[in-house]
Amino acid sequence: MAGPKQERAVKTRDAILRAAAGVFDECGYSGASISKIMQRAGVTQGGMYFHFKSKEDLAHAVMASQQDFVELPPGEDGLQRLIDISFHIAGELRNNVLFRASVRLAVEQGELGIADDTAYQEWVDQFHAQLVAARKRGELLADADEKEFAKVLVGAYTGTQIFSNAATGRADLPERIALLWRYLLPAVATPRARARLRISADSSATPV
Repeated sequence: MAGPKQERAVKTRDAILRAAAGVFDECGYSGASISKIMQRAGVTQGGMYFHFKSKEDLAHAVMASQQDFVELPPGEDGLQRLIDISFHIAGELRNNVLFRASVRLAVEQGELGIADDTAYQEWVDQFHAQLVAARKRGELLADADEKEFAKVLVGAYTGTQIFSNAATGRADLPERIALLWRYLLPAVATPRARARLRISADSSATPV
């Protein structure tokens, strides 16, 4: 059982991580500073450096927490859940500062002098699991490769959200995701599966 000191340490680390995410989201890596993060977290310099040794250390921690910042929607694994996850992520990018900061850092990681695709690979694995389930449900075309499509989807999704952010601050991201699926689904899904699938953030939408 954790003691009071351990509990305080966990709360302090979480407060610093959340404060850092907020500052990174607003200012980017270059514009963020340890002093801004300390002020927002309400911690001393000693408290900060006990948990994180540098701004780069903080950025790595925020990026590494990307999937921890998002609670995926429930549902039966397969193509519909994959589609639902993609729209849920769109909502999180607009409303969840922690997730948004981790995504921004992953995109701008050249400023940190690193090239780390871990966050992208984790989403490939997440999407791949849904596609494996879709295969077992008979939803995929015979020549569709689950792993290849998972990589294509992550790449296409990443580019779509970056474009949407530049154009509208991600206000139109759900519409762009729907368009993405409109063109990608015929390449992987059987006609029967497509007739049942909803491509919309609105669960009451008619099938495609």
